[in-house]
Amino acid sequence: MQELVSQPGGMSRRAILATGLAAGVVAALGSGPPAGAASAADATGATAGWFADPARAVRPRFRWWWPDGLVDPDEIAREIDQMADAGFGGAEIAAVHHSVKDKSVLDTAHHGWGSRPWREGVEAALRRAARRGLTVDLTLGPSWPVAVPGVTPDDDAAAKELVHGRVSLAGGTTYEGPVPPPVHASAAGVTRQRLLAVQAARVETAYSTRRETGLDPTSVRDLTATVVDGSLTWTAPEDGSWVLISFWWRGSGQQPESGPHSAPAALVVDHLSPAGTEAVTGFWERQLLTPSLRGLLRAAGGAFFEDSVELETDGLTWTPSLPDAFEEHTGRPLLPYLPALVLDNGNQVFAYEAQLTRQIRHDFWGTVSRLFNRHHLGALRDWAHTLGMTLRSQPYGLQTDAIASAAVLDVAEGESLGFKNLDDYRSLAGGRDMAGHTVLSCEAGAYNGSAYSTTWDRFLRTMGGAYAAGVNQTVIHGFSYATAPGVSWPGFAAFSPYNGTPGYGESWGPRQPTWQHTPDISAYLGRVHAVLQSGTARADVAVFRQTGYTATGIGASWFTATGVPLGWTHQFLSGPLLDLPSATVRDGRLAPDGPAYKALFVEGDFFHGSTPTLALADARRLLRLAEAGLPVVLLGAFDQALTPGVPDEDETDRLRAVLARLLSLPNVVRVTDKAAVGDALDRLGVRPDVRHATASTLLNAHRVTRDADFYYLCNGKHAETVKPPVAAIDHEVTLRRTGGTRAGTTVPYRLDPWTGEVMRIARYTEADGEITVRVALQPGQATIIALGRPGLFGDRTGARPHAVDTDAPEVLFVDGRLTVRSRTAGTYTTRLSQGRTRTTTIPPVPAPVTPDRWQLEVEDWHPGAAPTRTERVRRTLTLDTLLPWSRIPDLADSAGIGRYRTTIDLPPEWTSSHGALLDLGQVADTVRVRVNGSWAPPVDRLRPVVDVGTLVRGGRNVIEVEVATPLVNRLRVTQPAVFGTTSRQEYGLVGPVRLVPYGQAVVAD
Repeated sequence: MQELVSQPGGMSRRAILATGLAAGVVAALGSGPPAGAASAADATGATAGWFADPARAVRPRFRWWWPDGLVDPDEIAREIDQMADAGFGGAEIAAVHHSVKDKSVLDTAHHGWGSRPWREGVEAALRRAARRGLTVDLTLGPSWPVAVPGVTPDDDAAAKELVHGRVSLAGGTTYEGPVPPPVHASAAGVTRQRLLAVQAARVETAYSTRRETGLDPTSVRDLTATVVDGSLTWTAPEDGSWVLISFWWRGSGQQPESGPHSAPAALVVDHLSPAGTEAVTGFWERQLLTPSLRGLLRAAGGAFFEDSVELETDGLTWTPSLPDAFEEHTGRPLLPYLPALVLDNGNQVFAYEAQLTRQIRHDFWGTVSRLFNRHHLGALRDWAHTLGMTLRSQPYGLQTDAIASAAVLDVAEGESLGFKNLDDYRSLAGGRDMAGHTVLSCEAGAYNGSAYSTTWDRFLRTMGGAYAAGVNQTVIHGFSYATAPGVSWPGFAAFSPYNGTPGYGESWGPRQPTWQHTPDISAYLGRVHAVLQSGTARADVAVFRQTGYTATGIGASWFTATGVPLGWTHQFLSGPLLDLPSATVRDGRLAPDGPAYKALFVEGDFFHGSTPTLALADARRLLRLAEAGLPVVLLGAFDQALTPGVPDEDETDRLRAVLARLLSLPNVVRVTDKAAVGDALDRLGVRPDVRHATASTLLNAHRVTRDADFYYLCNGKHAETVKPPVAAIDHEVTLRRTGGTRAGTTVPYRLDPWTGEVMRIARYTEADGEITVRVALQPGQATIIALGRPGLFGDRTGARPHAVDTDAPEVLFVDGRLTVRSRTAGTYTTRLSQGRTRTTTIPPVPAPVTPDRWQLEVEDWHPGAAPTRTERVRRTLTLDTLLPWSRIPDLADSAGIGRYRTTIDLPPEWTSSHGALLDLGQVADTVRVRVNGSWAPPVDRLRPVVDVGTLVRGGRNVIEVEVATPLVNRLRVTQPAVFGTTSRQEYGLVGPVRLVPYGQAVVAD
């Protein structure tokens, strides 16, 4: 049916006022998370144990894909054990089964999402997780976007769309007939659509674009009142061409991805209204939260999770209260602006003059942001808190202020697949840190077409830069439940096969040969998280965004391209964040107890033609901060700035008057060329916490506790698509002491995230509160440096002198004593920090050794008698030359585990003054090393060189290298219909492998 209404249903203006909608993100912050929900370490403690063995709470987690409720509680418990035994910290249960083409085999009537078997599976997961110390999170609905059963397309709670109809008229002609129907038919199940308005407007070709019909905004006429029984009669004026436009709102009928997941089928809810949120919370309260499940959730203290907001409509995302909310937000009615807003399959249909069109769209999406943050994110978060849980969400997909959303959420999350570069993470990090939250999560390691071929090497290269941009929790994509009806070896995989292709990776777990090595990966990630969740984040500069989108890949002038390679760090802020309690200035720092930004940078709106715009309220906030002493740099013609939204009378003049006061301040600099930004910061006395003499691919993140400054350093790229590839770096880096390290003696430590070892750095210089060290990193490789008091990590070096210069290749502390190390014999000179100079002699060092023969035993994995069974065929080979398995005829299609064994003879004169590095060269994928029967420390996957100095000896030495591969080479031949187009991958130990001896000697004090 079609229902004619002159006003939209839903909230009245009085009701909107009652909600305090205009209070923005401050009000949306609401109550804090349950006690103990945040994961942050404020102090380093007396030893490095927190780093060597990171707590479960900071270890990486999995996105755990279930075929809805078709799960067995015993298998669920086994899979929790598998994750725990491999050193992971938890999982997020998600109903995702894109690989299952025939959904009927899942029996949603009895085993759908939310069914009794699903609840029993969730309870089994929670009980086992509690025993093993893991955290279990739950998605708010099946798949994505958020949806629940019991909602019909016509319900108030269902997702809505605004669609349009149109008829073109020549001047002077008369239209007589039914109101123009929508250009797109409604989705299945939608039986009602309501007429919001009928308008006429004159075509203005000067405003037309390739896709948009230009309209004269002064010509818009409201014809809604002339509609009688669904029809109207109207004669167009003689001047020009005209268009009749009808606007209808209705349910979108959207279901979550790859459904159905339940019976009745779940329907996506309205993300902008209380009704949509109440449908979600009500379903949980009435249908899912049994007393036992409620108790388990409260005891576990996990999170509800929402994936990215992928609302799909033929028109414009809508909610009935939008006209009232728009008027409350802007003071102007929405209906005259509708032509410039309506969409057709994501494309704009009409346009006014370009500037006015931009302003209208800015105001509209600003209104949508407020509704989304208050009625969806804020309301769901507050409800989660009543259950002792938190809310984690990916707050992007709509054109909303995701920066402000990150301040509302307990945990904001980004994704390595959808984010274009590191500035997408920095947007969410700004909201997190200004709101005083700790964690920025990431859906990590999804790669299209890479099922069963994803390597941990690729994963680490992807995530290295993300950690530098603010990420400090990893939810790995993912871990699939073992099986489902009709699946093939090696078991059910959520995204493989996908439309006949390998699909998205990855399905980790015991089905993967590399699983036996993943404790090294989980420990590495846990240590990185432990450091990056400690204390408080620091960033050099806040970049103000008039439009707070993310997942766009749009960065900041100068900082993204020039500043970051020089050591600068930045985060993005939007207007609502400047209303937060943290938005104060002390000692020239914005948010001094949080990120402590040293300056604020403002430029034109990148999302709207780089126009220099500022809302009047935001300009006043910036003026207040600058008057309090915050340095500010503006790029562009801000003396002639415009409002981002439609201005009120004289608002542009008032804005420029405020900006004139701002620009007159001595701590405010305006530049017109982005190349001048660096000089402007220097004039203001603003310097980064990390500096190096020349541009570098080194990325950094800075955290401050009461005991130390932690610097995470990664040789990474800004985006995976950046060309050419990152090269190795080796240069000096200067780090500033801040926080609790400013008083007394400070020494630098290197924290190895692979081994968990903490060592005082032996060679560095210090001056003016800064310490300079040398950093050498391979592409993607990371290290962590801490500046703290002597003995902070329980080391035995105390305040012993360190080296400030040496001609030795390496100087380090060994057993608490300053030691030089070299691969060649000789006498080396070292200048100490106390001013003395010492010479040290290293005795003869054996030459490097390259083994000439290897015994290789391969555990070749094949499909077993059932989809979850694997047969392991043993193969033994003798290799005179190391080659990828794909180039060894007997192993060309093999996948599994290879154990390489060789012997190396060292001279009998070998003493404790000697040691050796085992350089593995090229190796894929995961690897472990054993020497003379003892395991060596974990191998850095991005620099496969391991110190075996304490394991080798004079005489004969047995070297064993265990390598595990992905499954794709075997799947190419066992499932050619899906994986046959994938080329053979080069896995195995390729080398060249070298044992490189070194000599070392203690430097006299």
